[in-house]
Amino acid sequence: MNINWYPGHMKKTKDLITSNLKLVDIVIELLDSRIPYSSKNPDIDKLINNKPRIVVMNKSDLSNEKGNQKWIDYYKSTAQSVILANSINNIGTNNIINEANKVLEEKLELREQKGIRSSSVRAMIVGIPNVGKSTLINSLSGRKGAQTGNRPGITKGKQWIKLKGNIELLDTPGILWPKFDDINVALNLAFTGAIKDEIMDIETLALKLIERLCDQEKTLLENRYDIKVDNCEPIEVMEKIAFKRGCLLKKEEIDYTRVSHLILDEFRRGLIGRITLEYPEDIKNYC
Repeated sequence: MNINWYPGHMKKTKDLITSNLKLVDIVIELLDSRIPYSSKNPDIDKLINNKPRIVVMNKSDLSNEKGNQKWIDYYKSTAQSVILANSINNIGTNNIINEANKVLEEKLELREQKGIRSSSVRAMIVGIPNVGKSTLINSLSGRKGAQTGNRPGITKGKQWIKLKGNIELLDTPGILWPKFDDINVALNLAFTGAIKDEIMDIETLALKLIERLCDQEKTLLENRYDIKVDNCEPIEVMEKIAFKRGCLLKKEEIDYTRVSHLILDEFRRGLIGRITLEYPEDIKNYC
């Protein structure tokens, strides 16, 4: 599959991040805990340079505990501040505010010594589309001002939001990068909904996901759909699921589009199970 999605507003978002970086004290980089490596935009490091940063692994309720712990250990080994969060259920969000104050403790003390009265921290939140930025902001702010949705491209422009405590947050639209050099990264982004389904061959994408799940999480797949997948090709597994779920046309013909959407939707919602698609040790196999 040739997967790329870089609409015009993403170029504008890069410019927005660059031009507003001087206004903030710290950057909150949001990753998808199911794909921490693939959901890390390589352009972000170049854009924010040496600005203090907190890595937040969001959607931790959708990834498995083993994967969460491995990635936490990985980021800690690189001396980066990392927080595990589930913004929908408001888990871990308070830790973000506490960590931001901790990282900036010396800077805030220096402000006080200089007689600067304002003790508010200005932060910028960045991440790929559909990683949960708006949901996290609503959780942090205690309001429902940021529009949310389970599809990429909801946030279109920048907005300043007052959070709990002493933090003002600059929200930015989700941003990808112009070209995915590794097919594994591209597929992981597509599986998790960071790329619009409308631009892809949804049936091939679902077959690729089935192939991955048969390899990594066979038991979860079998339990969810009450099927056996041993020695089955992905298309055979898809057909078994279609019959189980009634994704059929007249004369018992399989509705491949319908069953493809069903499989992808149930994976993204965590209904198949808590699944981590990549681990730190997998990085070496990527391009």
